[in-house]
Formats: sequence, C-alpha cells, structure tokens
Amino acid sequence: MTVLRIGVLTSSDTRAAGKAEDTSGKAIIAISEARGWIVSAYHVVPDDQEAIARAIIEMCDVDEVDVLLSTGGTGLGPRDICPETTLAHADREVPGIAEAIRAESMRVTSRAMLSRGVAAQRGRTLIINLPGSEKAVRESLGFVIDQLEHAVEMIAGGGHG
Repeated sequence: MTVLRIGVLTSSDTRAAGKAEDTSGKAIIAISEARGWIVSAYHVVPDDQEAIARAIIEMCDVDEVDVLLSTGGTGLGPRDICPETTLAHADREVPGIAEAIRAESMRVTSRAMLSRGVAAQRGRTLIINLPGSEKAVRESLGFVIDQLEHAVEMIAGGGHG
C-alpha cells in the first residue's frame, strides 16, 4: 500500500461563506483517511477563478500533494468554473478518469451526463474534479479510488510492472 498525500478543495459560494456545511469535502477526508492516506491540505473557496487557482497551485506546488480531489463547481451553473480553472493550471489532461466517473455515474442517474468534471496532472499531482453533493462524491470517488495509488506511482516514473 502506498500512503498518498491528499489535498481536498471544495469550490462553493455557500460553503465558503459558512452558510452550509461542507459535507462533500468532509466525505473525501473521511474516505481518504479510512484508506490510511494523509490529508495534508484542505481548502474551501468560493466559485471564483482566482481563489480556485490559488488553492490548486498551493496544494500542488507548495504542499506537494499526490492527489488533489476537488468537489463542487462542475455543473452547468453560471459560477461552476472548477473544470476550466483546473485545466488552465494543469500540464495535461487525464481524460479516462473523468470518463469512467461519468460512465459509472450514468448507471446511477442520467443527470451524470451534466457533470463537466475533469481529471488532469499538474507536475507530480493528479487532480480530479468530483461533483458537489456528498452522495455523488462518495459514488464517484468509489468508481476510481482503487486506481489512485497506481496512478501516483506512474506519475513518479514507476508502476508499469
């Protein structure tokens, strides 16, 4: 087992303003810690491009998390900008992860086709956008979680055996 360093980013105007509890971000933390991973960074920011970008850059470049799991800002709302911001600050896209999440989520609800979440790599960090609801976070992360340790090993130059 590889112990991963996890960053959690919640993008939500209401949660950043303290008007609602961040249940989806806390779910990511609980799931990560249950696997024995270390949550080394956690940010709750408004749906604002600069705030999201600052958090991504800090967690990837300063905190050096292995995996950054974001929640929220992936829908069709006018302030849902997490995918665009993620890609603007990434080195390359990792489309299979987002494709797998949407494909498996379609078995649960046809509304999954409305999610615009992406997965990308910035330096040595894998970034995955998850939906904003706790239920959708638990489901989506469950579809891909078993591949994260291998992905991090591959990013580090190994894991091909």
